[in-house]
Amino acid sequence: MILALVEDLIFLSKIEETAKVLGIPVQAAGVADVVARVRDNPVRGLLIDLNHRSGRAVELIEQLKSEGGTAAIPLVGFLSHVQTDLAASARAAGCDMVLARSAFVKQLPELLANLEGQQPEASPPVP
Repeated sequence: MILALVEDLIFLSKIEETAKVLGIPVQAAGVADVVARVRDNPVRGLLIDLNHRSGRAVELIEQLKSEGGTAAIPLVGFLSHVQTDLAASARAAGCDMVLARSAFVKQLPELLANLEGQQPEASPPVP
């Protein structure tokens, strides 16, 4: 399973629809429960909107990367392409991949397949 820490319902819907086409389980997670869900479930990756309204995205990355059981889980963050300081902070905190939203959407099928451990056959269209 892949978790998505995303508040924008339209963007979350795009992620879920792409995952559905690929047959990959994706579940939305909230700030309050993301750490516990990652600890307690076989999570293959976490998609993080670095612009999360809570302002805790970078803090969560640091927490997940500092804990033994969760440090190896791939974290993929996305943000506006002009937010270079936030991108640098996320990378410094341990985010494995930081992408502009446009690149994230374009690469979403491949990202999901890679996180799930699948080889993408042909990229399905992004809904």
